[in-house]
Amino acid sequence: MPHIHLEVSDLDAALVDDLDWGGTILTIGGHEQSHVNPADPREIRYEYLRRIANVLDEGFETGAPISILHLGAGALTLARYVQATRPGSMQLAVDIEPRLVTFVLENLPLPAGTRLEHRVGDALAEVRALSQEHAGSASASSGEVRRFHAAVLDVFSGKETAPHLATASFYGAALDVLDAEAEDPGVLLVNIGDDEPQRFLDAQARELHAACAERDYPEPWILTDAHVAHSRATGNSILVAGPLTAREDFMQIASRVLASGPHPAVVEPWRDVLGG
Repeated sequence: MPHIHLEVSDLDAALVDDLDWGGTILTIGGHEQSHVNPADPREIRYEYLRRIANVLDEGFETGAPISILHLGAGALTLARYVQATRPGSMQLAVDIEPRLVTFVLENLPLPAGTRLEHRVGDALAEVRALSQEHAGSASASSGEVRRFHAAVLDVFSGKETAPHLATASFYGAALDVLDAEAEDPGVLLVNIGDDEPQRFLDAQARELHAACAERDYPEPWILTDAHVAHSRATGNSILVAGPLTAREDFMQIASRVLASGPHPAVVEPWRDVLGG
């Protein structure tokens, strides 16, 4: 069983065979973190990640390459999916653990042709640096992605979240690296895992709402399991925000995302679900 010790979290990461479904599971500190099927990168086992993939599928032209920022790399499950469904996409993965991505790639290589850059660093520091880059501080001939069709934040886990990331300032920095001028404008997708009664999710929805209001974007939407939404049970929810939600046809996009599942599902403005 391949394993390493992670410096920042002081936890062990391991890759183990999934004896139930096949593929490989990345565990950190003994807890499941990611699932990968190297034989079929289109397969996504975790419901929250399937919901994120559905937004990409329905929000952008089918098969067209996109630029995407992954904040929190894990086993790069979504990066593999994007390459499989949108070959030629330009992807940037940021993770605070210096050894994690290298460990994953040594044992689970990406699909052939994947264009992925990896940076080690704090999520807030990196998105602020990217904001400066796309504003013109870096050479336009460098080939680096400056603006993104999508930014996926997968760094939140209730009480374990770094406080400086759980703020409107952080969300604003992430919104600012999205491409608002493209024909298919950018979207911010935030995965939040929280325990009952989901007070952290409530707080983060309000912080993201504040960041959106400062930029004249519509209020965030929430994607989650219907039971999680209605009973405030422990689980994962996705907050959706940014230029994509301002599209005239966003209601149709949201309807298609809802139809795509997993079911039972909720796809609604955050205040309709959480109040506020």
